[in-house]
Amino acid sequence: MESEGRLVQSIYFGSIGSEATERLLERFGHDGSFLLRDSSTVRGAYCLCVRKAPFVHTYRLMRSADGWCLQQDSTVRTPTFGTLEALIESYRRAAVVGIAPLMDPLDKTQVQNSFGEEFLYMEMNSSSTSVYRSHHAVHL
Repeated sequence: MESEGRLVQSIYFGSIGSEATERLLERFGHDGSFLLRDSSTVRGAYCLCVRKAPFVHTYRLMRSADGWCLQQDSTVRTPTFGTLEALIESYRRAAVVGIAPLMDPLDKTQVQNSFGEEFLYMEMNSSSTSVYRSHHAVHL
């Protein structure tokens, strides 16, 4: 992650779970807000999570020999990029059918400053159940 640019470093929330992601995007985001987290099911992959009410859409980002790509239906060939930042910036600039628009990065430093200890608790207990359950759309 250190080799990535400032955008990726600012939106990378580590190994938080999907419920914590939903709460963050609901509380601090709006339609088009997005963040990056570790995939909880595929080692070495990341999840790009985008709020588009009433859902949080999740897209898995995978590294192949050619670079980073958005994992989609196996019949669709997706472009590859040398860095996660290049992939995210490309999807931010171009409207892509089937992908929720990436408008505003959810900067983790702003969330930490606003959310304080509750955010740290969510990070450490991201697998715990939550009363703040929302809809979660997964696109893989």
